[in-house]
Amino acid sequence: MFSTQRLNTFFSEMFPESGVVVESVGTRSARMRMCISRRHLRPGETVSGPAMMELADALLHAAILGELGLEWEAVTTNLNINFLRSPLSNKDLVGHCSLIKVGRTQIVGEANIYSDGFSEPVAHAVGTYAIPVER
Repeated sequence: MFSTQRLNTFFSEMFPESGVVVESVGTRSARMRMCISRRHLRPGETVSGPAMMELADALLHAAILGELGLEWEAVTTNLNINFLRSPLSNKDLVGHCSLIKVGRTQIVGEANIYSDGFSEPVAHAVGTYAIPVER
């Protein structure tokens, strides 16, 4: 386990345009925030589906890195997302995830995404990630 600062440095270097911030990382879990800007919005002033998928993938990736370390590559092999309600365009998105299975070659996790300050999720995602066999 390592600091959120180290993970934030990693994400800002690897994905500088994402706008995601790691708020916490724990045992098989992570919490992140996506600061919503105009580029995340679609017509109708709602947060786009691709932005929510980006946050879900980043959440799961952060939890995996927190579990395995920064030196491990994790490749998304499947990401399924259900959009539950329209997120508010004037609120950041916050999400938390947990890893359901951490195996030798595969990791499975789920993420819930919320409009900041609201208790009902706007999206739920499940992802599968391949990890190197040399682990």
